[in-house]
Amino acid sequence: MGIFRYDTKYAAPTKEQRERYMKGEYEEHLFGEENQIMLIVYDEAVYLKDDTDGSRVLFTGPKDKEKVYDEIKRRLDEHAHKGEGSRSFVTGRDIT
Repeated sequence: MGIFRYDTKYAAPTKEQRERYMKGEYEEHLFGEENQIMLIVYDEAVYLKDDTDGSRVLFTGPKDKEKVYDEIKRRLDEHAHKGEGSRSFVTGRDIT
């Protein structure tokens, strides 16, 4: 069916998407050191909320719903290694 990405926590699935995919019973799962990633599993869709960067992703359809676990793994790896990278840009004040 499809994957819908929302760049900010203020962007969200449309009313039509909520009525079509995000209805009925659901399960919530939390991931990350501070539970910053929430996964909400519906019959027709899976909704991923990442409070670290404010992004949201809606996975619809059986094949696309399976992709959510790869996305979670990628995000957890990305968040874990975020502080480990070296800075390639140095300001003049930092040079002694």
